[in-house]
Amino acid sequence: MPGLLLDTLRGKVSERRPVWLMRQAGRYLPEYRALRAEKGGFLELATDPEFAAEVTLQPVRRFGMDGAILFSDILMVPWAMGQDLSFGPGEGPRLAPPLVDQALDTLCSVPERLDPVYETVRLVRERLDPGVTLLGFAGSPWTVATYMVAGQGSKDHHEARLFAYRDPVAFGAIVDAIVAVTVEYLCRQIEAGAEAVQLFDSWAGSLAPDQFERWVVAPNAAIADAVRSRHPQVPIIGFPKGAGSKLASYARETAVDAVGLDETLDPVWAARELPEGLPVQGNLDPLLLLAGGAALEQRVRYILEALAGRPHVFNLGHGIDKETPIENVERLLEIVRG
Repeated sequence: MPGLLLDTLRGKVSERRPVWLMRQAGRYLPEYRALRAEKGGFLELATDPEFAAEVTLQPVRRFGMDGAILFSDILMVPWAMGQDLSFGPGEGPRLAPPLVDQALDTLCSVPERLDPVYETVRLVRERLDPGVTLLGFAGSPWTVATYMVAGQGSKDHHEARLFAYRDPVAFGAIVDAIVAVTVEYLCRQIEAGAEAVQLFDSWAGSLAPDQFERWVVAPNAAIADAVRSRHPQVPIIGFPKGAGSKLASYARETAVDAVGLDETLDPVWAARELPEGLPVQGNLDPLLLLAGGAALEQRVRYILEALAGRPHVFNLGHGIDKETPIENVERLLEIVRG
């Protein structure tokens, strides 16, 4: 039987909202920190299926979440495309060579690097209660391309945006390559046991409207169409963080099955402007969950009330902060569950 989360993503309005939290398997949990200390680096942890499966299951055991999100990283795709991936102590991820000064066709594809991810999905599905939905994911092409071009994260994605303006043909080739790998990656996750998948476009908000159409909407529509042609029953969640008012056209043009709302969107606006009946996910500010107190409780209730008329998965507007007190998460869940 499908769980509450899967039913909601398929368009059912339920009295109780399903809930899971982006980055729910992570550093705010002592059990995660213990495993990370035992295993060492992030990549070593994410590519060991036994350890990665255990991390994926930790927040489900502790909190009874309605969804388990695969423990992995959006940069597994460029790693499989042939860039070297590293996570240095105290710094963000690095990809080499950066494509701002290296041609795409110099990379040598290594698709077997993704095999541990599929094994992790299989192990989690095997060990997960049937009523808990297993979510796979991938980074959306624009966000992944920003890292591939610059070799690392940046505040304004200057190098990728400039590359896209100066040489849209070459940049388009990078995006097209990411689309092709991502389709296969998501389909393989589904075949291993994922029941829904999410496309994370964390840096979609940095683009001008015409560039948003070209590098966010079009590639995500292509991925959704290709994945749906192979797995028509599997819901696809699109999450273009920072899209603002462009989210309504994103929802219509990509034809995703559900959309994520970041914390900058008023859920009243979302309820009014998004396509009727479209499931939504979100959108509590992660910093409000970190802060806790009366303001947290008030906002949770506001979101629940604003989105009461459509299928709604309660979640954050982005990933949970590593300093978040566990008691704040517990209080959030108490309110959502009534």
